Amino acid sequence: MKVLVLGMGLQGKAVVHDLEQSTLVTDILVADLNPDRVQAWLDQRGYTKSRGLGLNAADSDQLERHVAQSGARIVVCMLPPDFGYRVAQVALKNGIHFVSSSYTGRLAELDAAARNRNVTILPEMGMDPGIDLVLARLAIDELDTVEGLYSYGGGLPEPAYAGDNPLMYKITWTFDGVLKAYKRPARILRAGETIDIPGEHIFREEHGHTISVPGIGSLEAYPNGDAIHYIDVFQLGSAITDMGRFALRYPGHRRFWRTMAELGFLDDQPLGDTLNLSPRRFLVEHLTPRLQFKSHERDMVIVRIQAWGVKDGQKRTVTYDLIDYRDLEHGFFAMNRTVGFTTSIGAHLILDGTIRTPGVLSPTRHVPPRRLLDELKKRGMHIEHRVEFTEVA
Repeated sequence: MKVLVLGMGLQGKAVVHDLEQSTLVTDILVADLNPDRVQAWLDQRGYTKSRGLGLNAADSDQLERHVAQSGARIVVCMLPPDFGYRVAQVALKNGIHFVSSSYTGRLAELDAAARNRNVTILPEMGMDPGIDLVLARLAIDELDTVEGLYSYGGGLPEPAYAGDNPLMYKITWTFDGVLKAYKRPARILRAGETIDIPGEHIFREEHGHTISVPGIGSLEAYPNGDAIHYIDVFQLGSAITDMGRFALRYPGHRRFWRTMAELGFLDDQPLGDTLNLSPRRFLVEHLTPRLQFKSHERDMVIVRIQAWGVKDGQKRTVTYDLIDYRDLEHGFFAMNRTVGFTTSIGAHLILDGTIRTPGVLSPTRHVPPRRLLDELKKRGMHIEHRVEFTEVA
């Protein structure tokens, strides 16, 4: 079977690496703006199924031509999120399945057309969203009544390599994307009340808290996007009083970035008439070279899901922790692995017929949870599960 991978950034490289190991996949077309760079990397790796080709995905004619002529069974889109809808449209037009790690967003509009064409569109198949959603599904299914659900995700330097810069942070995906997320509005449910949090306020003390991760220590949590949306996605009942999605960082991160946000350093409007540079762009250019991992340093990804409620008349809390570290042998960061490998697994599940449902799907309902966990463990990711009993309901 042939796969078309669009975009060869850090996560796209992990997708290609994982697809190369598949017995189902015979050919991998890797499309990127710089085909020579892509082919050089593929040759260096000794990949035998993959070949690079040039593509400017912003050129609609080019995109249509490459997808239509690819002969692929599935398109794996690892381009920036803004490209996802157009790529999915083109894949659908050509009767080709589609998978990505980005949020569903406008893709939901394609559901009816995808069902009519018997095409599967599977977004949110990455780390966050992706792994977190499937772990949440497992935790929810262990309860009769769900009263609370908190989801945490973070990409951080391993503790031994976090202290050589004041931020205790290093880059494993586009830093511009990180800073954009630092101004993304959030919604949480707290004690039955919906709380809308402007992007400029996500780092305020009243919206965050601290958790402890075994072997890592204390980490700060701050709101990450719209958690309320997932109440309907998971079909949670009226008993739910607390719902939140949070990102994780080392202590002190919230305070620093709250100060930076309130001083306007995350603004994206150019400064003045003569300086065509926004404060956020300045931070990207200035900090990116200063926040790089050395070749021997590892990052880590932490995903935690906590659901609490009642099972068989007894109060309990269900926790899933996934922790992964950089693979120094192959050079893939934990962020690349948890995003790219998960997207590749989604493609495999479609190609091998495990997922047959047409339409715009969600990992919360259509990805077999235990199968995904088994596949992640095969790739060396560590997952722990525990249940705590608190009191008789």
